[in-house]
Amino acid sequence: MIELSEMIEKIKDVISGSKSHKVFDKDVANVLGIPQTTFATMKKRNSVPYKELLEFCASKKLSANWLFFDQAVDMLKEETDKFFQIHYFADIRASAGGGAEVFGEDYEILSVDKTIIKNIVGLGSTKLEAIHVDGESMEPTLNNGSIVFIDREQTNISKDGIFIASTTAGLFIKRIRRRADGMIELISDNKAYSPEVLTPDEVSIVGKVVGNIESL
Repeated sequence: MIELSEMIEKIKDVISGSKSHKVFDKDVANVLGIPQTTFATMKKRNSVPYKELLEFCASKKLSANWLFFDQAVDMLKEETDKFFQIHYFADIRASAGGGAEVFGEDYEILSVDKTIIKNIVGLGSTKLEAIHVDGESMEPTLNNGSIVFIDREQTNISKDGIFIASTTAGLFIKRIRRRADGMIELISDNKAYSPEVLTPDEVSIVGKVVGNIESL
């Protein structure tokens, strides 16, 4: 993976087309939504803000591998076995509190090197989708604004973990438990929130959360 300083220069090239003056690091920080002082420290330490960079790639319809690894689109086509194709739903929020929107067809495809995904979610998942967390009921495990990666093939709630559940009230991100009486509990990690209890026909498991990128 290239240095953060190199990524910054590539981002400057992208955003310079909409500006009539020279683009500086502070402009990149503003585009990424990172405070300038924080961004300067990250650049000095080569601390890569994965979440913000992935969001930038999605919004500009750029290949994440072009930004992270300087790999051209043609190279991606030739070596697709080395990359994950992630469906990134930039406008979808899985609620950690109240209900959120359901999945649709409005997503960006991110081509991300398996090295990055391995660092985030580990091994085992080959088809991933990414959405945002909305709310604080899953704190401190997942913070408001975090990006979570979902494996839709994992829907067995008898195994421990955090799941995305589709309900009549929208999408929820919770720990999910089937009670002895058959009812389904949606459990928050934030103890200030009480479990929600639904009937089985009110809950459809979308998939399991297999990794996340926290907000700064």
